Amino acid sequence: MAGSPGAVIAILLCIISAETVLSNKARNVLVLLADDGGFELGVYRNKICQTPNIDALARRSLIFNNAFSSVSSCSPSRAALLTGTPSHQNGMYGLHHGVHHFNSFDNVTSLPKILGENGIYTGIIGKKHVGPQSVYQFDFEQTEENNHINQVGRNITHMKLLARKFLEEANKQNKPFFLYVGFHDPHRCGHSEPQWGPFCERFGSGEPGAGLIPDWKPWYYQWDEVQLPYHVQDTEAARRDIAAQYTTMSRLDQGVALMLKEIETAGHKDDTLVVYTSDNGIPFPSGRTNFYDAGLREPLIISSPEPNARKNEASGAMVSLLDIMPTVLDWFGIKRKQEMSNDIWGDDQPKSLLPVLEKEPPHSDKEAIFASQTHHEITMYYPMRAVRTRRYKLIHNLNYGMPFPIDQDLYVSPTFQDILNRTRSKQQLPWYKTLKQYYYRSQWELYDLKSDPEEINNLHGKPSLEEVESTLRERLHEWQRSTRDPWLCSPDAVLERDDSSAVCRSLDNGLSHYHPR
Repeated sequence: MAGSPGAVIAILLCIISAETVLSNKARNVLVLLADDGGFELGVYRNKICQTPNIDALARRSLIFNNAFSSVSSCSPSRAALLTGTPSHQNGMYGLHHGVHHFNSFDNVTSLPKILGENGIYTGIIGKKHVGPQSVYQFDFEQTEENNHINQVGRNITHMKLLARKFLEEANKQNKPFFLYVGFHDPHRCGHSEPQWGPFCERFGSGEPGAGLIPDWKPWYYQWDEVQLPYHVQDTEAARRDIAAQYTTMSRLDQGVALMLKEIETAGHKDDTLVVYTSDNGIPFPSGRTNFYDAGLREPLIISSPEPNARKNEASGAMVSLLDIMPTVLDWFGIKRKQEMSNDIWGDDQPKSLLPVLEKEPPHSDKEAIFASQTHHEITMYYPMRAVRTRRYKLIHNLNYGMPFPIDQDLYVSPTFQDILNRTRSKQQLPWYKTLKQYYYRSQWELYDLKSDPEEINNLHGKPSLEEVESTLRERLHEWQRSTRDPWLCSPDAVLERDDSSAVCRSLDNGLSHYHPR
């Protein structure tokens, strides 16, 4: 996949100025990335799942209420975050590991590479899940590539010591640093390591045979007391699944506290920008791998040590995780200009969030985020593209004739097995849709998020919304065109591209699309 001559099209190239503008004051960055984490956080009004450390971080941070991933899949979301480009542009079409074997294009410019070239010491601890190595190379790497993923992603005591080692080296070299911590919680492990429970909640818990993580004091929950998301069925099996997820959130939360303490001990509490977020939605139906809000909407908490930074405030700005790369470059004072062979992103390009940390931008109904997904697992070919404004979301399901695919982690989960068993035996299923409705989707889905936040009533083709839908289609098409999406013309036309334009040649296959002249 990586470096294929036919596939490597003109990628967004970041040309970095030779003069990195760093202030006299030291500046560093810590990124804390949850794995399939959602809003099981006190700061986001979950009253049951206890996350006192992330909540404490939020009290000295700006809390984003409208942050979204650009893709609802693990490797593609991480590649997008580290390049500032959507998955169809950087080439990470699906999962990186094992038989899936997806990689970004060899000529993609990544955040760690840019930072390294500008004298910043870069490190990654925990889940990496992207490639090739030549594109995503950090100075300090302790990941699943040279450790067991649970040791560097869930063993928070071991992770703490690795962070200490990284910070000691950064101080020794007297360099500013960028540390990216990829927690493996609260990712499922029922498919790969079922002996630890659905969410690896037994790993390191101190239970017989489970080992002990010294710095973790597990929190346990009653299944009938969890705060059930709207998109998960209200059954005992699903509630017990949520309760297990909550327990691993306690490990993540306490891991966040350990990382922040290491930053403080190393003398960098007052010069480090801290970003907490997640890669994609939670691993439940309509969550991860989906373009419904449960799959795309993310927690985002940013703490700036700057005196004018907003603290313990919420922002309603529409932001994308694609914005993290320009934010980090802006923090370090690294100037860049973006070039693409023919096109530029225009108003919808990723942007630095530093101005938002000081002042809320004017409210605009025209703000939008975009999403692009092609695979998750190698067998899950279900390409989707989407645009979401504050009120409306338009999803284009290109392979809509096929049932929506189910990943291995979700399939073996207690929640999905409960849905399957109840559907097969025709038992009552207290869920917001049927399994058939979940599998089979329209080519176009249009939702009014103000009146229908659960995205149940598809308004595609409704005459009163013809102008709204047409405008969204045009905006999505333009975003695909400017980001050089190979799926621009799918599924009803063939893309032909020359040096100056992209042309969709109709297949006359009876499928509808939007191809402006």
